[in-house]
Amino acid sequence: MALTSIQFLIFTVCLLVVYYALPKRFQWCVLLASSMLFYCMAGWKNAAYILVTAVSTYFAARRMQTLAERQTAFLKANSGLSREEKRAYKAKIGAHRRRLMAVTLVLNFGILCVFKYASFALSQVNGLIRLFGSEGFSGTFQFLVPLGISFYTFQTMGYLIDVYWKKVDAQKNFCKLLLFVSFFPQITQGPISNYAQLSEELFTPHAYSFENYKDGGIRMIWGFAKKLVLADLLAPYVSAVFAHYTEYAGITVLIGAFFYSIQIYADFSGYMDIVCGLCQMLGIRLTENFERPYFSKSIAEYWRRWHISLGAWFKTYLYYPIAVSKWNQKLGRRAQKRFGKHFGQTLPASLALVAVWLTTGLWHGASWGYIVWGGVNGLFIIFSLWMEPVYEAAKRRLHIHEERWLWRAFQTVRTFMLVTLIKVLPEVGGLRNGLGLWKRIFTNHSIPKSFSALLPFAKKGELILILLFTAALFIVSLIQRRQPARQWFTRWPKVLQLLFLAILILAALFFGSSGNAGGFLYAQF
Repeated sequence: MALTSIQFLIFTVCLLVVYYALPKRFQWCVLLASSMLFYCMAGWKNAAYILVTAVSTYFAARRMQTLAERQTAFLKANSGLSREEKRAYKAKIGAHRRRLMAVTLVLNFGILCVFKYASFALSQVNGLIRLFGSEGFSGTFQFLVPLGISFYTFQTMGYLIDVYWKKVDAQKNFCKLLLFVSFFPQITQGPISNYAQLSEELFTPHAYSFENYKDGGIRMIWGFAKKLVLADLLAPYVSAVFAHYTEYAGITVLIGAFFYSIQIYADFSGYMDIVCGLCQMLGIRLTENFERPYFSKSIAEYWRRWHISLGAWFKTYLYYPIAVSKWNQKLGRRAQKRFGKHFGQTLPASLALVAVWLTTGLWHGASWGYIVWGGVNGLFIIFSLWMEPVYEAAKRRLHIHEERWLWRAFQTVRTFMLVTLIKVLPEVGGLRNGLGLWKRIFTNHSIPKSFSALLPFAKKGELILILLFTAALFIVSLIQRRQPARQWFTRWPKVLQLLFLAILILAALFFGSSGNAGGFLYAQF
């Protein structure tokens, strides 16, 4: 069931009515039933995999919790044990808990890898075999990837690790854990929430609030307009450039790359506005996934402001464990003695970043394009980390002040250009085509002599609407630097508010019903 469909709107209205009509203690049950219905409507067979994740995680987490409680009770009851005996008992319990966690992680990440990466892995093995003159394997793996498997697997395994680290208690009610795993607004594209935050939102009763209804409804309308008007209008333009980049001038291809950056932001942030607005109407606060990313002054900052929940997951469960691991810290101390303080201090972080960005590339897609995309992002961030003393010295020598608006503007434009060029690399149809698109941009310097030659696929009316909506996004982002945009909007005269919302609704309905509405881009991940 697409979020931009009439069926979803009917589903939403029914949910809101039932959610507030029943006693508050049953609200989480309504959410669970709605989530299961939403998920099963995408295919009953897929529900089996999300149940495997929920069941395996439930029993593993409960067992780890029981072992931790048993250890505490045993040590309290046997306070006379020697230090060595206590250490041996803790080691025994700890090993059991680690085995439980490892088996559950392998099972669930294994399911994810089979569905997303088996075909890619087989093709790479066949490629290697053919290098030696053999035929390779004739069979192929073509699986229908379960809806949202990348998102719910990461979210659920984050909960499991938190239980292992004793940051949260294991959920005793299986149905409540199943709701955390399958909560439908975030099942297809996130955000990837942590258990401590989302469980409190899901299981706490919520009273009806007109303000929540109004603010959530406004945000949903804005999200639908972003997706159905801006993102979907740009989609055929981007497809035309990516499919035929060798036929266009370099400047046209570059404009197409810019169009893609705007499209994917309007698409993904539009989705987030829809689901966050719906959750606000339910009294639930979801983790935000965007913080004006195209105003970032570096690629590292950009990734702290784009898909925030995914970055937070990698930071918590991959980056920090590697960066602070004993072997990595020991390596850093050795490097510091041999190559200097700065190198030794940055080496552990750099190694952790390599792991994070290669994994991030694979998470987004099973292709060399995404692997290289992740590697390029990581290299920029690592290079900036290593060159930081050089940058600081250069800025002092050139008398560059960080707070000057011209310098900030330069950093923002530079970062947007870099992000755009990196972003398109895996999206053109393979790594070879992505590199070919780069080559076209940088080597073809012909200047089209007319608008029709510059953008032959564009319609002037649509292009004007795209530019106006993009300008509106830019203005809203500028406002959000100082205050929430909705707070600013509610200070408008009521007539202007209603007129603006009516225009957005009519535009979304018109373009949404034109037959050009497409799926959300991040659903493929």
